[in-house]
Amino acid sequence: MLAKRIIPCLDVRDGKVVKGVNFKGIKEVGDPVECACEYNAQGADEIVFYDITASHEGRGVILDVVRETAKKVFVPLTVGGGIKTVDDMRNALRAGADKISVNSQAVQNPQLIKDGADIFGSQCICVGIDTKKAPDGSWTVFINGGRIDMHLDLIEWVKTVERLGAGEICLNSMDTDGVRGGFDIPMLKAVVQAVNIPVIASGGAGQLGDFADAFIKTDCSAALAASLFHFKELTVKQVKDDCRSKGIPVR
Repeated sequence: MLAKRIIPCLDVRDGKVVKGVNFKGIKEVGDPVECACEYNAQGADEIVFYDITASHEGRGVILDVVRETAKKVFVPLTVGGGIKTVDDMRNALRAGADKISVNSQAVQNPQLIKDGADIFGSQCICVGIDTKKAPDGSWTVFINGGRIDMHLDLIEWVKTVERLGAGEICLNSMDTDGVRGGFDIPMLKAVVQAVNIPVIASGGAGQLGDFADAFIKTDCSAALAASLFHFKELTVKQVKDDCRSKGIPVR
């Protein structure tokens, strides 16, 4: 088994790290550069920045935050939100990002995934997916920070994403996001079984054992969380120690 990754996620709005429940009730929780430095010290394997209103507001990515973080942090940085073109990808990478996450724009323009993978390599392209269970029991894909239901079947979409050359998927369950009842295991399992590229579990971590639970019950490659880390209820080290105690290899 490959070593699993633990990834803190920083949702950024107006230059501040924020967190909500089911994409609502947003609260400010700190400065993004300071938060990233703290997670770097705790042993995070990667750090993800999402500019959560960039697509909705039609803005570009938060390059100033990326530049400042890249000067101080020595783990891979993934940056998403507001990336519409290959030039946007290039600018984010030049600013210090190691990976680009595309979500809304990938759904609206799937060619962006292929172009990015062809130019920068699949390892640089992560496709973020916000998804929710539909009445028929399948899952449907949303864009613009969970505001718009695209009526796009999740399993069809992840297969398309892989075919277009994405190197990774960050799968966020809107049903469990911020609720802290654990990751969405059935959805995670279905996606991991449908593709051969790494899948990051996102949305729902509420207690220490939730991370190990996701690794034990599915073949996901990484687990991402925000609230638990931001509000200092857990550290990255505590999560890794718990995983090790259960026989799960971590970095």
